[in-house]
Amino acid sequence: MMRIITGTARGIRLETLDGETTRPTIERIKEAVFSMIQFDIEGRRVLDLFAGSGQLGLEALSRGALKAVFVDNDREAAEIVKCNAQKTKLYEKCVILNTDYQQYIKNSKGKEKFDIIFLDPPYQTDMLDKALNRIAECDILHDNGIIICESDRTEPLSSEGMELVKHARYGKVYITILIKPVSEGE
Repeated sequence: MMRIITGTARGIRLETLDGETTRPTIERIKEAVFSMIQFDIEGRRVLDLFAGSGQLGLEALSRGALKAVFVDNDREAAEIVKCNAQKTKLYEKCVILNTDYQQYIKNSKGKEKFDIIFLDPPYQTDMLDKALNRIAECDILHDNGIIICESDRTEPLSSEGMELVKHARYGKVYITILIKPVSEGE
């Protein structure tokens, strides 16, 4: 059972996809992640790139984020996000897209920038590396922006122009938090 932990939608249970296609973030991991970034959420723009049920983006909205964009290639996942957004009464702050993550990042170049990006792609794929590279290439993260990655990788992730803030293990899951430092001369 997944639910919103705190904020305006606190305690609301979320729908998830049946089967093995998605792997929702375990509640204690979600709690740990949000306690790490709790002072960076208010009024921020969030991207939940491999949205699944949308729980990470919706948790951020419940805690005061301004807007969240949810991207998932699976049509059924996009419908679940829409259902959860309506259930939590956060729908008006959501943009829900059923599209490929790489295409979305490419199309956002020069048009959209985020303060927080959640990356929780399927494990045993190269999607995480591709997403990090594409985010850097297309410059869709604000200075001081945060990327939160969930993976099964024991080694910390890295990306061009990003600094590692934290790499922590929660059971079989690893959370890596990267921050984009303020560019020189700004």
